[in-house]
Amino acid sequence: MTTRARARPPRISPGALTARPPTRPEEPAISVLRNLEARIEGLVEGVFSRAFSSGVQPVEIARKLAKEMDAHKTASVQRVYVPNEYTVWLASDDYERFKDFESSLTQELSGHLLEHARHHNYDLLTRPVVGLDQDERLRLGEFGIQTRLVRPPQRQGAEPTQGEHGHTMVYSATQAEKARSKRRPQQAYAETRAIVAVDDRRYVLDGPTASIGRSKDADCVIDDPNISRRHAELRRSNVGDWQIVDLGSTNGVKVNGRRVSSARLSPGDEVTLGTTVFSFDIEQ
Repeated sequence: MTTRARARPPRISPGALTARPPTRPEEPAISVLRNLEARIEGLVEGVFSRAFSSGVQPVEIARKLAKEMDAHKTASVQRVYVPNEYTVWLASDDYERFKDFESSLTQELSGHLLEHARHHNYDLLTRPVVGLDQDERLRLGEFGIQTRLVRPPQRQGAEPTQGEHGHTMVYSATQAEKARSKRRPQQAYAETRAIVAVDDRRYVLDGPTASIGRSKDADCVIDDPNISRRHAELRRSNVGDWQIVDLGSTNGVKVNGRRVSSARLSPGDEVTLGTTVFSFDIEQ
């Protein structure tokens, strides 16, 4: 995915914005989450209720943004830093519904992240910036989140230091959209997409090949020290079937508990790489 240029985050000197808890006693985590969700829901149920009646729901984006903040924290000696720039990728239809309300919605999502950081005692280099963009490969109800840590300029007139983009995490379509998709005519097998689900993260791989490994250059990045940088590869046949091939990894590949050098995969298969187990599925 190619990220479009966006407005720079506000210039704040390093350490000026520290997501420390307020002096008043904090609410339990579940109460804080409910308050955050209530604000998003209030936004949607008010002026914008009709716009979000289907497809991606803003509350779900808010939850996943917080999850991605947790997943990409970086600890130093005394502080725990988290990304301050977030791009939410949407299917074209979802993006059109959000477009007219992007400013109000992204402001709410930014506040959601700031409060989440304060609650967990994370440190931010600037206030979180959230942007929306579209990706034609995504289906209605699917969305991706890409994170980055951007350091503010050290002197007047200097450019901010742009950190590397994290791998885009794609989250599943809503249950309603899954039900609708089952009623659609089936596409040709050659257009199948491989789905790799690791914990609650979901990679959508549209082939014809996709690498899996620890390297940031892999199509499916798995942070596991027992996985090789280029551990395995998923390959799609000309009839839409998928197979996994071991690329000479140290710890090998197992499919449903059996070690293989290559194997044809079926929906529901469990694949083990290193100490990581992921489930495999196919979408047409």
